[in-house]
Amino acid sequence: MANPAVRTTSVPYWAMIWSHLNNDALANYLPGILPAIAIARHIPLLWLASLVTALTLGQALQPLSGLWSDRIGGRSLVLGGILLAAVATFGVSYAPTYPLLAASLFLTGLGSTLYHPQALAVTRTLGQGREGVSMSGFLVGGEFGRAIGPLAAGVVVAAVGLTHLWLLSIPLLLSWLWLRAEVPALARRQGASPKIAWRRHAMPATSLLIFGTLRAASVAALVTFLPLIYHAQGGSLVAGASLVTTLIGVGVIGNLAGGALRDRFGAAPVLWGSTIVAVLAALVLTVASGLWLWVVLAALGIGVFSTGPITILLGQDIFTENPALGSGIALGLANGLGALALLPLSYLAQLHGLHAGLWAVVALGALSMLAVPALARVDRQAAAA
Repeated sequence: MANPAVRTTSVPYWAMIWSHLNNDALANYLPGILPAIAIARHIPLLWLASLVTALTLGQALQPLSGLWSDRIGGRSLVLGGILLAAVATFGVSYAPTYPLLAASLFLTGLGSTLYHPQALAVTRTLGQGREGVSMSGFLVGGEFGRAIGPLAAGVVVAAVGLTHLWLLSIPLLLSWLWLRAEVPALARRQGASPKIAWRRHAMPATSLLIFGTLRAASVAALVTFLPLIYHAQGGSLVAGASLVTTLIGVGVIGNLAGGALRDRFGAAPVLWGSTIVAVLAALVLTVASGLWLWVVLAALGIGVFSTGPITILLGQDIFTENPALGSGIALGLANGLGALALLPLSYLAQLHGLHAGLWAVVALGALSMLAVPALARVDRQAAAA
C-alpha cells in the first residue's frame, strides 16, 4: 500500500494545482477581450462591466457550495465545477446575443463556485502542518491561471476571432480523466453537521468579508479598466491583456510570500504591509505611463495578492465547524460582492472618465485597512487555541 504521506505531497497535490490553474484561467479570461467584445457587439462601458459582474456574481454562492461540500464530501464539486467552466466557454464563443453571452459567463462563474470551497478544503488536508505554504502553492496555480487566461484569450481572439474562444478549454478537457484519477476526496462528515455559532462569528466574519470585498472590488476595477484605458490610448488588444497578466502573474510572488510569512510571523504584519504597498502602488498607477505601467502593476499585484492565502485561512479559522463555508465566504462571497461593486465604479468611470476608476482603487485599498485589526485578533485567537 502506498505511503499516504508521500502521496499527498506529490501527484494529488499537483493535480489540485493544475485543476486550479485551468479553472481560474477559464473563470478570468474575460478582461483580456473586453475591448474586442465592445467593438464586435457594440456594448457600452456599463454593460461591459456587467459582463464582468455576471462572470463573478455566481461566486457569491460559494458559502452555499461550502455547506454542500461539507455535507457530501468527496470530489464531485471539484470535478464537476471545472467541467462546467470548460463547457460554458463554448457558449461564450457562439452566443449571438448579449443575454446569452451574460448567461454563459454566469455559468462559467457558477462552475468556479462549485469548485473552490471543496478544492480549498481538500488542499488544506494535504498541508501536513504547513497549511500556509500548502495554501499558497495551491493559490499560485490559480493566480497563474488568472494571469494566463486574459493573455491567452487576447491572443486567440486577435488571431482567429471570438468564435474560437473555446480553444481555451482544451487543456482542461484533455487532462480531465487524469484529474478524475488523482484529485483526492474530501472526507464526508460523519453524523449531523455541528451547529454554526453565527452570533459568535458575526463580527470577525463581517471584518473578513469587508476586507475581502474591498480587495475584490479593487481587482475587478483594475482588470476591467486597464485594458480599456490602454486600448483607448491606441494600444493593442494583446498588450492591454498583458497588463492584467502582469498584475496577476507577478502577484504569484505575493501569494507565495504571503503564506510563508504568515506561517512565520502571523497574519497581522503581512496584512498591514501588503495593504500599504498596494495602496501606494495604486496611487502611483494613476500617473504612470509607458513601461512604468508594468513595473507599478507588478508591485501592486504583489501587494494585493499576498493577502489571499491569509484571508482564506482566517475564514477557515473563524468557521471551525465548517472550514469549506469559511473558504466560501472569504473567497467566493467576497468576490461576488466585489463584482457587484464594479457596477457603481463603472458608472463613476462613465461619468468622469476611466481614470476615475483607478482613483477608486486607491480609496478602496485605504478603506480596507480599517478591517485589519479585527483580522489580526482572529489570527491571535486561532494561534492560541
